Amino acid sequence: MATVQVGGLEIAYDRVGQGPPLVLVHGAAVYARIWQPQLSGLADEFTVVAWDEPGSGRSSGIPPGFGLADYADCLAALIEGLRLGPVHVAGLSWGGTVVLELYRRHPSLVKTLLLADTYAGWKGSLPPEEVAARVEGVQRMLALPRDRFDPTLPGLFAGEPPGELVPLLDAMARDARPETLGAQLSIMAGTDQNDLLPGITVPTLLLWGELDARSPLSVAHAFRAAIPGAELVVLPGAGHVSNLERPQDFNRAVRAFCRAHS
Repeated sequence: MATVQVGGLEIAYDRVGQGPPLVLVHGAAVYARIWQPQLSGLADEFTVVAWDEPGSGRSSGIPPGFGLADYADCLAALIEGLRLGPVHVAGLSWGGTVVLELYRRHPSLVKTLLLADTYAGWKGSLPPEEVAARVEGVQRMLALPRDRFDPTLPGLFAGEPPGELVPLLDAMARDARPETLGAQLSIMAGTDQNDLLPGITVPTLLLWGELDARSPLSVAHAFRAAIPGAELVVLPGAGHVSNLERPQDFNRAVRAFCRAHS
């Protein structure tokens, strides 16, 4: 495990491979291990870095009041600390929201954006009634005793998760921190980044599961309409965690896009 110190926080990350830098930013309730198929599948051509964001995995917990800007600034400090930038940077789900905020605050560090099954914040991408229902569901989840806490959100996979992934998913669920999940999803509920999208000037790839129930394809089409020149790749049969359900297709699209813009 490697770490960097950022503002008193210890940030853990995995780094493999050699070549143009590709930084991977995970979703809520998980950490760098969710990128295993990409760490192993893309290291032959890229320097692949996957962080455990503050409050997740092997990294330090988050202090009170830690917000979206703080996540973005910590990601920027990691990229700068490793002397990687500008980088290809990919964000999955909540991670895509963090990546968009990185671009807002530190555009010089971003070579390209790869946004997978993500949102411009829940407020920016979902109907108000859906946001309210999700907030209510999260509140119920967080009110449970720790031994009954299950951070597995509904609709992550198009069907049942592949059997070979179950041990990995169980391990990440056991390690999830309720206080971090509560902060992440509270931020998502109040975030609208639609003002940012028309001003994005770097090449942008949208990677979406065809059957994503949490961030449906209508969100992807809204992103494509708003971001100048954005490309959309739809992964057949995949749900919200398309990098796990269709890793070969996902990696192929990432490789082709990054090659084209290296």
